[in-house]
Amino acid sequence: MTAYLPALLGGMLIGLAAALLLVLNGRVAGISGIVGRLAEGSNVAVNAAFVAGLLLGPLLYRALAGGWPAVTIAAPLPLIAAAGLLVGFGTRMGCGCTSGHGVVGLARLSPRSFAAVASFLVAGVFAVALLRSSGL
Repeated sequence: MTAYLPALLGGMLIGLAAALLLVLNGRVAGISGIVGRLAEGSNVAVNAAFVAGLLLGPLLYRALAGGWPAVTIAAPLPLIAAAGLLVGFGTRMGCGCTSGHGVVGLARLSPRSFAAVASFLVAGVFAVALLRSSGL
């Protein structure tokens, strides 16, 4: 059970942050929307604080845990870059990202978020199956 404790605590912190942002500011904690509003210059203080928290979170983890977690990425860099671009395109096309739809939208029982999350999951399963069958 202790192996799952960091993930459980991380999930609880994400839920708490999303709930506080919604209750205190009336905003959905969708990263793509927050970054987009920051780029537009809208509500800069709140959006910049949220993005700063995202960037400083790993440093806080390192300070508390005494090092970085072991992470291995076996995919080639061009594939990772293409995946990132596709995720960004999908985020714009789906009017939100996994954090906005998956964390907040599902909790609010939003039909649009249920459809979006189902699409994310189906696309993810399809992508993994395709890449594994092609040997990547």
